[in-house]
Formats: sequence, structure tokens, C-alpha cells
Amino acid sequence: GMNLLLSDDYLLQDYPENITNTIRSGHSTCVRFNRKGDFLASGRVDGTVVIWDLETMGVARKLRGHSKNITSLSWSRCGRYLLSACQGWKVILWDLQDGKRYREVRFRAPVYGAELHPWNHHQFAAALFEDQPMLVDITEPVEVRYVLPSVPKRTSTETDPALREKQAKEDAKHMTTAIVYTASGDHLLAGTTKGRLNIIDARTREIIYSEKIASGIITTLRLTESGRELLVNAQDRIIRTFIVPNLSAADLDPDTIQLPLEHKFQDVVNRLSWNHVAFSATGEYVAASTYNNHELYIWERGHGSLVRMLEGPKEEQGVIEWHPHRALLAACGLETGRINIWSVT
Repeated sequence: GMNLLLSDDYLLQDYPENITNTIRSGHSTCVRFNRKGDFLASGRVDGTVVIWDLETMGVARKLRGHSKNITSLSWSRCGRYLLSACQGWKVILWDLQDGKRYREVRFRAPVYGAELHPWNHHQFAAALFEDQPMLVDITEPVEVRYVLPSVPKRTSTETDPALREKQAKEDAKHMTTAIVYTASGDHLLAGTTKGRLNIIDARTREIIYSEKIASGIITTLRLTESGRELLVNAQDRIIRTFIVPNLSAADLDPDTIQLPLEHKFQDVVNRLSWNHVAFSATGEYVAASTYNNHELYIWERGHGSLVRMLEGPKEEQGVIEWHPHRALLAACGLETGRINIWSVT
């Protein structure tokens, strides 16, 4: 297996300590492990997607089909398909068995991120730049697109046309910046430019719950494997974790949905901003890369306490990703585009 990465006592330690590897292919801006954890996909500034074999730390495949910076990567559950999105208004679903493009979908705007349905690789959701988010179904040869709401339906039946128009203008300015599926795939969690979190029913495509959870744009949403914990990064310098209710419960009443705030993680001393966040494999830890700084912070989620500051190369780190089963972290260096790997030494 992957014993090259780890010493015999790796089982004793839950979080990584040192850089054990640096890998490079072009300038990488995002990374994502597959579920098994034997491959790492990376997306480059030039639009190339590179698949790394973690056992050999070598390149397993290069996928060429985008021409602009890759903004997100999402693996199918089985690991055979990979969805890549780019700033060039395009999403590609790759079949990694032959490395060919399985499907390509073009939008009218750059894509912030696209996430595959957790059980069905023929469906994905996309957050679009200055446009409404979309749910796309590619079961048939011609894909079906559904526009998703970023604002809940207003209950007030406003009769004044001028006021109604004003409200409509306001609502249209409200955009979705991050979107993920719940563990079952029955719902979507969406973060907005106004710091709101919306829960969208993937079948009716209506918002069933909406709450302002941050005072800035929401930039990242991540769930633990179980889907019970949600990690949120926003542009207000605060990282938050929430407990996600069981939305698939037969007796779910949308009016009683609660999403309790669990912890806030912030740097009160230096007032740092966070570039990107990740949960550890079990959700026991939260990691973050720091803006204008080159350390990675690791907090223990149970108490919300800082347990480690990982020293890296003297370079700011962007997107970070925690291995699904091991004490191993991958991060993209912003200046060099190198992928740095921290593990247990």
C-alpha cells in the first residue's frame, strides 16, 4: 500500500507534522483525493488536470480539455469519473478508465465550483460567477439544466409594483458562491455572497431552509464523510462548523430545521483571513491555509482548540485537502504552484 509515506508509528498520530513530499506538474491551483485515497487529482492554471498515484508519487494521467484555470475537482464515489470545472465557463466529466472526456457542459459564466452527486455521476451542481447556480442532469445525450434559487421565495405578497421591482433587483444581486450535496444527495447546501446558507431540495429545487450564518461572502463548504458536520469558510475571517440535521428523515418538517453552530475558529491576535479549509478524515480536526502567511492551522474540533501550526515552505498556501484515511495533508503553493504534502515523520 502507501507505506512509502508513513513510518511504523503513524497509527499513533492523528495529524500531520512535516512536509514529507513536494510534487510538481505545472502550476497547480486545486487538489482533491479520491475516496479510496490512492489518487490525488490536481488542477492547473493552464487548464490541465493531473492525476497523481500516491504510492509512487508519480503522474498517472494528464487530462487536457480546459484552457483556463481549474477551479474545482469532484470524484465519483467509485473513483472512475472525475468532474473538473474551470474559469473558462466549462465543466468536463472524465472517464479515467480511458482518460477520455465522457461529457462536456458549457455555461454562460466562469464556474466557481461543480460537485458530483454522491451516488449518481450523471448529475452535478455548479456555482457560477455572477449567475444563478445550476443543477445539471447528463443521463440523456442532451443534458438537462435546472436553475437553482439563491434567494428563498418571498412570502409577503407585495402589491406595490415599484417595491416589488426593487425586491426583485435585490434578489437578482444575491449569488451562490459555493455548493455541495448532502451525504444522501437529496439536498444541496449552498453558500451565498450575502453570507447566507441555503438548503435546497434537489428534487423540487426549492429552498427549504435559509439562514444568514456569516457576515461575508461564503467561499468554501465541506462536509465530513458522514455528512453530519459542515465546515464553512467565509470572508469575515471566521471558520465555522455546524451540525447538519438528518434531512432525509421521513417526518422532516422544513419549519423546524435547525443547523446548530458548533464552533467558530478565528485568529484573534493577528486577525488572519483563511484561504481554504478542510476536515480531517474523521472530522476530528479542521485545517486551514492562511492568507498572506505561510502556515497551516490545525484545530481539534471537539474543543475548538488550536493543536498545531504547520510550517511549510516560505510560501502562502491556497487550496488544502486532507487525505480520506490518513494523517496526510496536501496544499497548493500560491506562488510556485507546487503541491506540498505534510504527513507523519
